[in-house]
Amino acid sequence: MKIDKKIIKELTDCLDEFNLTELEYTEKDTKIKVSKNNVSINNQTLPNSNNQPLTQDDKTSKITTSGIEITSPIIGTAYHAPEPGAKKFIEVGKKIKKGDTVMIVEAMKTMNHVPSTSDGVVKKILVSDGQPVEFGQVLIILE
Repeated sequence: MKIDKKIIKELTDCLDEFNLTELEYTEKDTKIKVSKNNVSINNQTLPNSNNQPLTQDDKTSKITTSGIEITSPIIGTAYHAPEPGAKKFIEVGKKIKKGDTVMIVEAMKTMNHVPSTSDGVVKKILVSDGQPVEFGQVLIILE
């Protein structure tokens, strides 16, 4: 199957033009999905537990987290469990060993297990189940 780059270019242009993060196009037996993970902390209003926008100090304290970072090896969709309704691979406070699966990143219908690069305790999970992720994006932080 030959991929028409012109269609992909038009779809990515639509993402920018209409300020979208994801777009899916289907024609006969061809399905194209384009997405971008665009995070801009300076322009983003993050709500706190009281549904009030965070101050700049609150944003900084949320972002600066020390520990061992486990990152996504590929672009795709992150899943916390091997299948819907199954037990999650990790939870905050759980001890894990180097090589343990921490998440699955699905790309082009292939489920890629993401192994822990270190022993530790899960301090923070930074992506939600089913969220699109980028190459190198931090998925979890260990202490």
